[in-house]
Order: sequence, then structure tokens, then C-alpha cells
Amino acid sequence: MTASRIALLGQGVVPAGATVLRGDDLGVLRGDGLFETMHLRGGRPWLRDEHLARLRRGAAAVELPLPADQALVELLEAVAAGWPAEVEGALRLVCTRGPEGGGLPTVYATLNEVALSSRRARRDGVTVATLPLGVPAATRPELDWLPAGIKSTSYGASTAARRWAVRHGVDDVLWVSSDGYVLEGPGANVVWLAGDTLCGVPAATTGILPGTTAAWLLAHAAEAGCAADERMVTPGELHAADGLWFTSSVRGLTEFRSLDGHPVPRSPHTATLQALLGFPVDPLG
Repeated sequence: MTASRIALLGQGVVPAGATVLRGDDLGVLRGDGLFETMHLRGGRPWLRDEHLARLRRGAAAVELPLPADQALVELLEAVAAGWPAEVEGALRLVCTRGPEGGGLPTVYATLNEVALSSRRARRDGVTVATLPLGVPAATRPELDWLPAGIKSTSYGASTAARRWAVRHGVDDVLWVSSDGYVLEGPGANVVWLAGDTLCGVPAATTGILPGTTAAWLLAHAAEAGCAADERMVTPGELHAADGLWFTSSVRGLTEFRSLDGHPVPRSPHTATLQALLGFPVDPLG
């Protein structure tokens, strides 16, 4: 494994054991912060500008002051400098509110080799179970006080869902609204093939996180011979899909092997879409 790295805004790369967060940082105390995770390929972060744009939209929604994009780019470049081009990296940019009582935001970046479990999921697919989120699909966008579709460090629901998945013997979870519509996974968007149309869940309607990887894939679907659309969908309708996948920034395209215990046939389109996205699918030994 390539050694992990961390860099702090204003200081550059620091030793792995260096202090980065104060004990009273609001990112720790209250989950008051944002983050983005990018796939480092060939030593460069894929869709960097799209991730920074989403971070800035989220920051505006929660009134979190951010440094200029150039400063953030320089921080990412500092932590990635000299990273082996042949090694996949998970590059994370974190921005918190900073210390309790006021002060500047805390901004840092981490870089780790993509975990074997993520690469294995990309190659082998995942077993998935639906899990109720407990709200109607359109509720979150209608609450003007509650920022929707942001990548917050407040990750309690996601970690709880993943613990539930482990207890119930599945690899991942697909959240479903109380009125029966598919939303998203704890760390991924869902895309599916309906005939020759590649589909995703509309973020504006549901308040899910607008995925950078999913958006890129839908925008380039024609290169795989597909049309593209955003649709509301039920779990029952997904059982009839001609292909069913999760998309995320580090795992890339991950095929469903089963949904709620029902096998999902391998799709002949998986290899084409993975090649289009450019994520390596290696034998892993």
C-alpha cells in the first residue's frame, strides 16, 4: 500500500501524526462541514472542477465561507504531488466550520490508496437491500430551511445504514422514500438501464446528492449507444431493469448482484459503461 498523506491549508503536506483539528472544531462536535472525494487517476483528480463547484454550492447553502478555488486547487496539488501514477487514489477535501466560538474554517486534504474492498466491488458487484428513509420523496426540497443535496460531514444516517447492512449480510443499502420511490445509497447514486435509456434519480425533485459521476455518465450516455433521462422509479421497477448500478467517485460503476434477495442478472452493458468512465477493473490477484 502507498503511504497515506495529509495536507493542511496554509501549511502544505504535514506529517501523518500532525494535529489538524482542534478538539472544539465544529466539524467534530456537530458535523458542521462539507467534503468532496475525488478519484485520483494518473496522478490527477478526475472531475476536480465539478467537485469544487458542488462543494461551493453546498457551502453557499450552509453559509460556510470557503477559500478561493485557486487555494483549494493548490492544496489538492500539494497532497497529490509525486503520487505514483499507476496507483489509484481517493483524494478527499474537507472544509469544516472551524473552532467553536468563531475563527477561520479548517480546510485540509487527505490522500489514500483506493481500498481493496472498493476495487473488488467494482469488479464483482454488490448485494443490496432497500431501507426506508422515512420521508416522502419530495419532502426535503420543500423544506427551505434544510439544505438538501449537500455532501455534509454530518454522516450519521449513512454510517447507521452501513452498520445495518453488515448486520443483515448485504454489501450496501438503497434508500427508499415513505411513498415508495428509490432515492440513493449512503455513498452512491443509482443508475439503471430501461431499454436503451440510461436513467438516474432527479436530484432537484428528491433532494438527493447530485452525483458528479452519475451526471458525467448520463451526459456521455450517447457514447455507449444510450439515451439519458432522469426518472422517479420504484424498487419493483428496478427489478425489471436491463442493467442496475451504483455510481460513486471512488468505486466508479458498481453492478448490483442482488436487490432485496432477488438476483440481478449481469448486464452486458457493464463493461462498456466502466470503460466509458475510465475506472480500471483489475483481477486483484
